Amino acid sequence: MGSVSNDRYTESSDVSMASHTTHFRALRLACFVFFALMLAGAQAKLEGQNRAPSPATSGADYSGMYSFLRDGEFVQITVEDQGRVTGFVSRYGDSESDRGAFLDHFFKRGKLDGNQLAFTTEIVHGVSFEFRGTIERGEGKNRSDEAYYVLRGTLVENTSDEAKKTSSHSREVALKSFPQDMAPPQAEKK
Repeated sequence: MGSVSNDRYTESSDVSMASHTTHFRALRLACFVFFALMLAGAQAKLEGQNRAPSPATSGADYSGMYSFLRDGEFVQITVEDQGRVTGFVSRYGDSESDRGAFLDHFFKRGKLDGNQLAFTTEIVHGVSFEFRGTIERGEGKNRSDEAYYVLRGTLVENTSDEAKKTSSHSREVALKSFPQDMAPPQAEKK
């Protein structure tokens, strides 16, 4: 009889042991799932906190050369911290004393807010420029194409003559970005 009772005890122990093993595995699986969900939630929350509400394109991406009014002329734009923009307009002179010479009009002020661009140049030989507009994606498929970005807006040309009489001429422009690996066009000799 003692052996029957031991067999029942052994069976009972085996069943109890199997039951504990099954419960332990289920508990481990539940803990694993719980911690995985907590980790995923924490990671999503952290990513949400680190994501700044910024435009799709950072300002530095807009830095580069853009066409200006005539072939061979260009605008160089460099977007710095907090939307500060530096650069210059490089153009052919129009007056009798500088006709055909390259003149560089450095930015006096420049600001980028999202994709809104504004700059004002220094006066060179009685001429300065003001631009107010946007930087938009153009028809270029990638950065090595012309017109990947386009400066679209109003360009005001301010001129003052020798008598200090000032006049302004404004026009709507679409200034296309140069391909990123391309150097600015060389000035033609006249």
